[in-house]
Amino acid sequence: MALAHLPIGYFTILRIVVTIGAAAIVIKEFEKSINIWVIIFGLIAIIFNPIIPIYLHNKAIWLPIDLICGVIFIIKYFVNFNKQ
Repeated sequence: MALAHLPIGYFTILRIVVTIGAAAIVIKEFEKSINIWVIIFGLIAIIFNPIIPIYLHNKAIWLPIDLICGVIFIIKYFVNFNKQ
């Protein structure tokens, strides 16, 4: 849905949700050890943080970032699902 033309409020909520989700994964993974998931989701939390937002003035730049981050969250879900 981040690819659609929606009001700015949606993107603010999206930033908050993505940052909280990424930070939760970082905390959970960091308890085990520092691994690739900590680094990847740490970067996602930094990119999407709503407190000090990163503004990329061209939506074409955000498009691949949104897609890649979405795919990473899906991959992490399936990795966790297969462990159980």
